[in-house]
Amino acid sequence: MRIGKIERRTNETDISLTLSLDGSGIVDIKTDCGFLGHMLTLFAAHGGFDLTLRCTGDAKVDYHHTVEDVGICLGRAFAQAIGDKKGITRYGDRLLPMDETLILSAVDISGRGGLFMDIELTKEKVGDFDTELVEEFFIAFTRNSGVTLHVKQMSGKNTHHIIEGIFKSVARALSAASRIDEANAGILPSTKGVL
Repeated sequence: MRIGKIERRTNETDISLTLSLDGSGIVDIKTDCGFLGHMLTLFAAHGGFDLTLRCTGDAKVDYHHTVEDVGICLGRAFAQAIGDKKGITRYGDRLLPMDETLILSAVDISGRGGLFMDIELTKEKVGDFDTELVEEFFIAFTRNSGVTLHVKQMSGKNTHHIIEGIFKSVARALSAASRIDEANAGILPSTKGVL
């Protein structure tokens, strides 16, 4: 089992996170940000990942620190779980429809973290969640996972659908990229010999 376990405590958040790449979508999430919890539940279910999260943060201020720090921890757990990258598929993509929304995500588990996001969220909030935090979450995730991630909104109007489509699409692309390629088990998927 490829598992990453991260604990991170700051003056703003207290987080314990466990991620299994070879799971079945089992989640146990407790956080003070309900919308983030909902998106991570979808992320785990659609990626086939098992995810346990305990997070308390300074929600009395807002959800910024909670969302960013969970992104940091999820990224570190992913990097830990993926290990030396030998035998992985490395690349993955998913075009995902969510009602009127269509989201394309493409992943390279390259060791070079980077986010390239082309989305348009027309509302500033979904419930009490600031929608600009979606990008903050994925910036934190990509920087700490060493994953290059492209997310492109092909269509969509409903902000909740767009964000949900992003989390589902990214999860499925990550699942494909992190899958073990049986034909190349034990081989690093790079002509450079390093990822």
